Amino acid sequence: MSRKRAPTAPPSVPAEPEVDALYQHIRQRVERARAQVLTQVNQALVLTYWHVGKAIKTRVLQGERAAYGAGVLRQLAERLTRDYGSGFSHSGLTRMAKLFDCLPDEPMVATLSQQLSWSHFVELIKIDDPTRRAFYTELCAQARWPVRTLRERIDGLLFERTAIARQPEAAIRQELALLRESEGNAAGASPALFLKDPYLLDFLDLKDGFTEKDLEAAILAELERFILELGSDFAFMGRQKRIQVGGHDYVIDLLFFHRRLRRLVLIELKLGEFRPEHKGQVELYLKWLAKHEQQPGENAPIAIILCSDKDAEVVELMDLEKDHIHVAEYWLQLPPQEVLRERLHRALVEARARLERAPQVGLNG
Repeated sequence: MSRKRAPTAPPSVPAEPEVDALYQHIRQRVERARAQVLTQVNQALVLTYWHVGKAIKTRVLQGERAAYGAGVLRQLAERLTRDYGSGFSHSGLTRMAKLFDCLPDEPMVATLSQQLSWSHFVELIKIDDPTRRAFYTELCAQARWPVRTLRERIDGLLFERTAIARQPEAAIRQELALLRESEGNAAGASPALFLKDPYLLDFLDLKDGFTEKDLEAAILAELERFILELGSDFAFMGRQKRIQVGGHDYVIDLLFFHRRLRRLVLIELKLGEFRPEHKGQVELYLKWLAKHEQQPGENAPIAIILCSDKDAEVVELMDLEKDHIHVAEYWLQLPPQEVLRERLHRALVEARARLERAPQVGLNG
């Protein structure tokens, strides 16, 4: 007589949180592997194009062989296009040669190609001025801008409007080198890399006769666009922040935090021209913020005084940078692109000329 077997218990169903945890673990592994593969493929592609550009530049388009080399380049493009596609067209080969021209240092290209795609390099090599190109290259690599954002920054004349652009070229390159050596940690970088002058606020659509409160309200209504103009690392902390010093109440117009600089940033709005007494006002705010709001590990707060006009000589004479105060104009109406570019270029030339004269003035005075 056969015995009946006891019914076996159904296999236990794993708990849903356990499945989710396993899924997330595997997903992270897969995504990380994909990212590594894409980085390696992109790096190999960029370095290949760099070596092609080096060969073209050194063996074909150099010295007295340039005229002859142009014909060789056309023939080379035809044959390579047949074998490898349109990426090796005449214009493609020309871009590769330009890449080698702009970035002859292979280790630097190898490093940048881990952060920037070939499409990024195509945009960057269009910039003829080496200092401007270095600025966009470094900030793009550090912030991982998409290609579209890079184009927008270049078209919006970000370099020309950044405070660092008013410095001598040697100082700009030193700041960029420090930023590169910090491997993305911008906390010790100069705020001048991230502050602008002027700020373009044409999107506020203010009517004639507006007040400072109208300006503040318009900024808050368009806060997202305002932050994009400030820079993507700015985080909004508050408006009309009331502080008390002794028996007096004061109000900070706008308060932000810059994530990469690890600093509080107060913005004081002024309708008219910058006046010397504005310095004392924001100095008080900065000291209060440093005492009551600055957190451990943060750098000293900085101030931006946004005004509709300023006398560059007055601002320079007051030497506000050492007090962590940046004075910038805001423009509510934009001139045509050519006029804007010319005005900014003239401002850069004048600012650098004043800096070059400054040591002589100090010695004579």
